[in-house]
Amino acid sequence: MRASPYLFFDGTCEEAFAFYESVLGGELFLMRRRDAPDPSELTPGFDDRIMHASLAVGDVMLMGSDGDPERSQTLGGFAVHLEVPSTADAERIFAALGEGGTVRMPLGETFWSHAFGMTTDRFGVTWMVDHGKPM
Repeated sequence: MRASPYLFFDGTCEEAFAFYESVLGGELFLMRRRDAPDPSELTPGFDDRIMHASLAVGDVMLMGSDGDPERSQTLGGFAVHLEVPSTADAERIFAALGEGGTVRMPLGETFWSHAFGMTTDRFGVTWMVDHGKPM
């Protein structure tokens, strides 16, 4: 079994996933609402919104969409945890994800990690960046 975060945005999914691809690398896939097999079932005027996005980074899949345009989309109550291979990677990724966002816990050494920090990016997604210590 594998769990993957699925993030819902309100019109900023494409911008967010392009940003995540620039920070994390990987392979990005986007499907617009206009690409649905039966577009007659879709809300008019939202053809360019993202119906499904996926970003494959190593063995991790981050997914998302602009959700249902007739329902508001809010993010909260969770964080995406990134376990990175080095402190240098943690510093680079943490700084990039936090640009234009809010640092919730500055990146630094803890008893469980060489470098751990929490930041909420400019799209409202909270990230935990971690270069952990061996357990």
